[in-house]
Amino acid sequence: MLQSGPVFLRALEPSDLEFLYALENDPSIWGVSDTLAPVSRHALRQYLEHATADFHEVRQLRLIICAAADARPVGTLDLFDFEPLHQRAGVGITVLAAERRRGFAQAALLLLLPYARRTLRLHQLYCTVAADNRASLRLFRQAGFRRVGVRRDWLRQENLWQHAVEMQYLLA
Repeated sequence: MLQSGPVFLRALEPSDLEFLYALENDPSIWGVSDTLAPVSRHALRQYLEHATADFHEVRQLRLIICAAADARPVGTLDLFDFEPLHQRAGVGITVLAAERRRGFAQAALLLLLPYARRTLRLHQLYCTVAADNRASLRLFRQAGFRRVGVRRDWLRQENLWQHAVEMQYLLA
């Protein structure tokens, strides 16, 4: 478990089923998670059964962001597309709508950086953020991520195309 300030990060537990079901089935976040349809409890149960696999084997890691005050889950922090040769991974953060703007995402991201460097031995993290998602752009910028480019018409939300901002954080 990683802890600092208002949050701690922990591994997935079988008891996270209902939390993940609510989070994954929130249509307001589908655009940033490349999701088009609801996720069943059965699929999430199977996912949880295999979630303890080694990061280097499955090339992804999902941690639960919990409020330190009462240990309730408030979001997820994901490392994905891990590339062992290049020692990099993508990062994504999702926080429940009711828990946003309370510093949980920022605290979780700041916990992740030294863990990614020292424990996972990554050289860099990157993220892709919709150009109009000011809160996420600010979050990653304040954590030290730098804008490295823009992908034009990269994300589709309903019938509109949006640019995506690519950001990168060099850990070493």
